[in-house]
Amino acid sequence: MNPDLIHSLNSLRILSCDMISYAGSGHPGIALGAAPIIFSTYVNHLKINPQDPNWINRDRFVLSAGHGSALLYAMLFMAGYDVSIDDLVDFRKIGSKTPGHPEYKVTPGVDVSTGALGQGFANAVGMAMAEKYLQGLINQEIAGQKILDYYVYCLCGDGDLMEGVAMEAASLAGHLALNNLIVLYDSNSVTLDSKLNASCSEDFIQKFIHMGWEVDFVGEGNDTRKIDEAIERAKINRKPTLIEIKTVIGRGSFHEGENLVHGKPLSREDLLNIRKKYNISTNMMEITENSVKFVRQTIANRTKGMYNNWKKYMDSLKKSNQSENLRKIIDFLETGNVGLTFSSSSFKIQNDYSEELRESGSKIMNIISDRSKFFLGGSADLSSSCHTALYKEVGMSKKVPTGRNIFFGVREHAMAAILNGMALSGLRLFGSTFLVFSDYLKPALRMTCEMNLPITYIFTHDSVTVGQDGTSHQPVEQLAMLRTTPNLIVLRPADINEVIGSWDYIINNNKPVALVLAKDEAHILDGTKGSEVSKGAYIIRKETNKLDAIIVSTGIDITTSYLIREELYHKGIDIRLVSMPSVELFLSQPQEYQDSILPPNVKTFTVEASATLPWYRFASRNCAIGIDTFGCSGKKDDVLKKVKFDYDSILARIAGEFGIEITPEPEEQPEETASNQETTGASSAEPVPVEVTTVETDPAQPAPVEAAPETPATEATTEMPSLAPTGVTVSQETLVKEENV
Repeated sequence: MNPDLIHSLNSLRILSCDMISYAGSGHPGIALGAAPIIFSTYVNHLKINPQDPNWINRDRFVLSAGHGSALLYAMLFMAGYDVSIDDLVDFRKIGSKTPGHPEYKVTPGVDVSTGALGQGFANAVGMAMAEKYLQGLINQEIAGQKILDYYVYCLCGDGDLMEGVAMEAASLAGHLALNNLIVLYDSNSVTLDSKLNASCSEDFIQKFIHMGWEVDFVGEGNDTRKIDEAIERAKINRKPTLIEIKTVIGRGSFHEGENLVHGKPLSREDLLNIRKKYNISTNMMEITENSVKFVRQTIANRTKGMYNNWKKYMDSLKKSNQSENLRKIIDFLETGNVGLTFSSSSFKIQNDYSEELRESGSKIMNIISDRSKFFLGGSADLSSSCHTALYKEVGMSKKVPTGRNIFFGVREHAMAAILNGMALSGLRLFGSTFLVFSDYLKPALRMTCEMNLPITYIFTHDSVTVGQDGTSHQPVEQLAMLRTTPNLIVLRPADINEVIGSWDYIINNNKPVALVLAKDEAHILDGTKGSEVSKGAYIIRKETNKLDAIIVSTGIDITTSYLIREELYHKGIDIRLVSMPSVELFLSQPQEYQDSILPPNVKTFTVEASATLPWYRFASRNCAIGIDTFGCSGKKDDVLKKVKFDYDSILARIAGEFGIEITPEPEEQPEETASNQETTGASSAEPVPVEVTTVETDPAQPAPVEAAPETPATEATTEMPSLAPTGVTVSQETLVKEENV
């Protein structure tokens, strides 16, 4: 074996361990054991240009075993990225380029934030899916295109493969035959606590075979030639490839092969010991010039021609007579421009508009979808329930990688982590499930927010009003969880106007968003404005004469609050009604604006069918009205009564603060048996009577109704809005009209 290669590889090992010891924390086990894997990958395989770390057609590298960050940073330094010895000295210090685990947009050459095991594996699957999608778009314009032809490499360990999210993602990767994905499995059979066999006895090789992967095996993880050969075989496979590489954790240290070397710096004596074993005579945090020169020169000799030829190809392509679609694709790849324009002010909605908010969301999504092929997404097997299908598009598959409806299957966690990987290619993405199942994907959603990726999570069935499905499907604490997640914008719109306003914010801001939509029908409300959603909160019903109190509400609960406000006005209580579709956006407004909406020292009630904890910052004492218990299985109105969130209970609670006693009207008892009386629930949540009509519909498509084109846009009046007939849905061609676009 080349002595320069051996010296450079061993220098990488020692430098990584020095960084960990100098910082006083880190993971030397992987640095000593997996160094040959990362060394071979960078020196002999990755198509990269360290001087252009964001090259569009570079190979991607994901360190799913993010605790090996010292090894990665040392490798990036040796490869010639903008990472210096001083940066390595600053390992794990505040503000350094070398944080404890890899962070996106912090260290040149780091393609994704990793650390939580399994996440990086799923991110790599998403990266591979994004390339397949974009390749497919380009192939429609150019036969034999060379714009994108990169591989996605992922280095993972035993811990990654024990995480459910990795297995969920691996299953989908095999199903889609992502042959641009190569996973390097650092198989050392040791975890932080013990030997692997104390907690795991499965055969990962057989597992991956049955999930549709190609598998390979390298029995000696210190043999770079064997690793090289396995990677070369993987490049020509027609499926994703897992290469199991048997390594020894902490190779050469006093605790070689033991869990003790996983996450604790080596002792001073052990640092001297490994220097002697690997024949490295440098002082701490030093590296020989020859070892760095060998790595950089080897990479340059292999990749310089690739990079220059690609640049020439792109230059000639841009000078050629391109199709409009190809021009848009190249512009997207180079600038990130997804070509979307959207403004809530362009929409005019009829005054009697009424439908389920998930359906309102569906219509707007499909309008957006028509405008850009870089807008796509899917659901964790709930698109038909969440109403998030793109009606004109097909499903993504092995044969049709350009499908814009992604069938993630019942894999919420993987869905979110895969979306993270896809978003790193610049795509505008969405993923959907029920709000209660946001818990399944929270770790990946957190990474979305850490990386500030513009992914929209659409959560429907947003309260206990899902009723008979019972407590397992009735969200209570989920909104609180989402609102306490840093850098996440939570939007819970009240009606079609606010749904449009929510999408206006989403499209015009590159931020992680949770869009929370009710399954319930919502009629358009007098006073709601899409243009005000970006402010987080605004007044939809101002006090008439004097300000006695304020009700702050969100989502479908605005309708109940609206009616209660009107009833209390006739009892002498003058209340301002505030819609707060986004707590985060409201709190980001100037204090002057916040005080104009919620003046200090005014009795303030909050009304939302969720946990009350997040509302204490706005509500007066004992005035946060919500649900702090689990629900129950039953009809919607009965469940609301059970948890004291029905119309009468909320009305009585607010009126009671003003010394007004509300006596609920007695329910009419049906002339039936006692057992029937026990199971029949009457509702007083909607005091305005509604005439119900029905329309025969194709269950797969929304049913159009007669348009009323002469009806003007909604304007604020003192009249109560009329409730539209229930059971009717409308198509975007009728009641949703966008003008001047």
